[in-house]
Amino acid sequence: MPGARRIACCLVTGTLLALPAGAQSSWPARCGTGLPVAEAVGYVPLPRGDVFCPLVADPKGAHSFVSVLRESTDTGAVTLAANIASVGIGDMYGLGRWNGARAGDGVQFSLSAGVLAQFDLGTSSYDLLNADYFVGLPVTIRSGAVSARLRVYHQSSHLGDEYLLREPPDRRDRENLSFEAAEVLLSYDAGPLRVYGGGELLFHRDPDDLEAMVAHGGAEFRPQVRVLPLGGLGGFRLVVAGDFKAAQEHDWKPAVSARAGLEYDRAGSPPPNPQGRRWGVFAEYYEGPSPYGQFFRERVRYAGLGIHFGGF
Repeated sequence: MPGARRIACCLVTGTLLALPAGAQSSWPARCGTGLPVAEAVGYVPLPRGDVFCPLVADPKGAHSFVSVLRESTDTGAVTLAANIASVGIGDMYGLGRWNGARAGDGVQFSLSAGVLAQFDLGTSSYDLLNADYFVGLPVTIRSGAVSARLRVYHQSSHLGDEYLLREPPDRRDRENLSFEAAEVLLSYDAGPLRVYGGGELLFHRDPDDLEAMVAHGGAEFRPQVRVLPLGGLGGFRLVVAGDFKAAQEHDWKPAVSARAGLEYDRAGSPPPNPQGRRWGVFAEYYEGPSPYGQFFRERVRYAGLGIHFGGF
């Protein structure tokens, strides 16, 4: 995967070269999950914010987005190309948080859920290809620059009816992909740079021969200074992120996901008002085993542009 290696190398090199010498604001405040001042002490039921920043480049992140992608699929016998619309609707809802002695520290438990779907833009009715449904119970933890996410979640995947109707019988072999997984991720913030790593263990797997282990890591670069300030309206800041997964199912061959672009956040409100939610426009690239559940045995490569809301 020479293209994926070049992109990963550029992400890491560009991030390291761009690190400033001066102090920066906290990472949670910069990524939009900072805690409102009025909710930063003691136990808070149904809290706003979180102590762990969502992952920008994770294709399975729980946030809402719309992306238009040019995708090529390696089926083993032939390479197919198509224009795809990838759509996600997801969110995380805080259920409770125990705040630490230091502002921004704490332990939070939440409910996350969403659906990720792909549509074929080359058909007259924009055929639904695949839909992945997930629901999870994340526990997030922060102590200074170190944060973690512990999560148990369920995923089930389903082929679109229109796709089944149009495909010949020899390509209708359906993988009834469904599993539960336990995930552990550790994250460290260093100024504008964030690195994270961990993995997942799949259980209650269908099909039965689905391998159980997944390694997961990545890096994000999010400077404090806005590259396009808009005065009292806030402004846009640069975000560059790379996400890497290697699954036992695919003989540990890595999947590389990269996103880079501008995110908008409104001008900060004075405490104790909460921060506004974010949206961003990102160029996207992916290479590796398909992140679309029903096609997980195929290898894909795609690139395109997306608008992402709220999750980061």
